[in-house]
Amino acid sequence: MLLIVGTVRLPAENLADARPVMKRMVDASRAEDGCLDYGYAEDLFEPGLIHIKELWTDQAALDRHFATDHIAQWRAAWPRLGIGDRNLRVYEVGEPRQT
Repeated sequence: MLLIVGTVRLPAENLADARPVMKRMVDASRAEDGCLDYGYAEDLFEPGLIHIKELWTDQAALDRHFATDHIAQWRAAWPRLGIGDRNLRVYEVGEPRQT
């Protein structure tokens, strides 16, 4: 499995415009074959900081995700929304365990 975690930043005043765009991205991604989890969350203490978490079955699923129309539309919206600082990391993970 592949776990992607990280953040993107945008001006806090653009959050209202960004939410519907992010919702479309999340909904379309969650519907993809190989997507186990996909979510964006606003930081409680830093307006405009969005935390991202994705879980994919394998690299092939992630590669298909990167080739979708919805990710192209999401990336095309970045300049308008002011998304600049992007910090995402991909990790290979095993099966989850209870803590």
